[in-house]
Amino acid sequence: MEIRRASLQDLELIVPLFDAYRVFYEQKSDLEAARIFLKKRFSKDETVIFLALDKGKPIGFTQLYMTFSSVSLQPFFILNDLFVAPEARKLGVGEALLNSAKEHCKQMGYKGLALETGVDNPAQKLYERLGWEKDEAYLHYFWSNT
Repeated sequence: MEIRRASLQDLELIVPLFDAYRVFYEQKSDLEAARIFLKKRFSKDETVIFLALDKGKPIGFTQLYMTFSSVSLQPFFILNDLFVAPEARKLGVGEALLNSAKEHCKQMGYKGLALETGVDNPAQKLYERLGWEKDEAYLHYFWSNT
């Protein structure tokens, strides 16, 4: 397995995985919309994506977005997306992607990584095993414009 930082040149490798990720979260499959979205993120330098490959075949990815903490005056990443193809699950792909994201964060000198997940997501055990701590001090709210 190879984990590497993706670039715009990897767009066609990432699009099917990104689309499958969205379908997993009950969105309609739309490869063209996924392609446009990712292309914009790459062209505006708004994303860091790590891609997992097995003999050149894409099997997983994680996507990071940079943001800032006003309180600590430091940048940090939001680990927004993590997806492993069903046939590659339980092989350490998710762990390798998470570790790549952590290493990138360290290299950049950023405060850390934040993620949110469903209360029923079994990946919580993986996050906790890799040193992620559940935030018990703050509530998360979201306002929707729809």
